[in-house]
Amino acid sequence: MISFEPITEETLYIADEIVRSNHVYNALENSRQTRTAEELKTAYLTSSTNSLFVKADDTYVGILDYMETNPNDGQFWIGALLIHEAYHGYSFGTQAYLAFEAELPDTLPAIRLGVLKSNPRAKLFWERLGFDTYAEADVNGAMVDCMEKRLKSEE
Repeated sequence: MISFEPITEETLYIADEIVRSNHVYNALENSRQTRTAEELKTAYLTSSTNSLFVKADDTYVGILDYMETNPNDGQFWIGALLIHEAYHGYSFGTQAYLAFEAELPDTLPAIRLGVLKSNPRAKLFWERLGFDTYAEADVNGAMVDCMEKRLKSEE
């Protein structure tokens, strides 16, 4: 069963292990295969986002980071869904997203996220979960597909 647990200062070492296991993602995201402790703190211990561990029963398998209201557009955004490399191929990413979506308020109209154009596997993953590209953007010199999933129809 999938559950979520907040990332804290005391559990940041677990987040570090999950992030370090994803060399390809780190290279795409940061142009290098690792992150420093300060970069992890900035990414996952900030008041602007909610950072959660994804747990399969009692095992930490990933990280889900989201922002309830992005100041740029006022929308709900997923910042990252990252599964430990050792657990790729077991559908934990799909299970985590579906469990997360099921916990969201019924009043939430949509979820948005960005996918690096240099990461077609990630784009396909999100498309299979019902996300569609609505725009492209240059984010810090990297081209990103902005994607959205409508959760309820506009009335």
